[in-house]
Amino acid sequence: MARRQSGKRLPPITAEEAKRLIDVIDEAVYGFKGNVDHLEAAVGMLLVGRLVGWKVLLLIHNKRTIRKYEEILGIDVRKFLPEETKVSEKSLAYRAVQALGNFWKAVSGDVSIPDRREFSKD
Repeated sequence: MARRQSGKRLPPITAEEAKRLIDVIDEAVYGFKGNVDHLEAAVGMLLVGRLVGWKVLLLIHNKRTIRKYEEILGIDVRKFLPEETKVSEKSLAYRAVQALGNFWKAVSGDVSIPDRREFSKD
């Protein structure tokens, strides 16, 4: 079954950006000791975060999880990833926060966001 093309695709990354991303993953893998599930989740967060931005990551993960994954990857997601992208809109939590207008209250848990981990098809 063919996937439907979305107008929200990001432009391809440059060779320099790809190398930077792979270098982070390689360093994390070579330096990792522990449960591989955590490594795999951290790498997955990095790859999804590249597409949706760090704001979405902060909405769908708690602070402790973000810190754990940053430690595994050796990065600060707010410095390494874009703040948001046109793909950020796939996140139901991101759209809810845009409507509410207070991102940090949602991140801190002061504002409850239903389905915060859900993405829409479009």
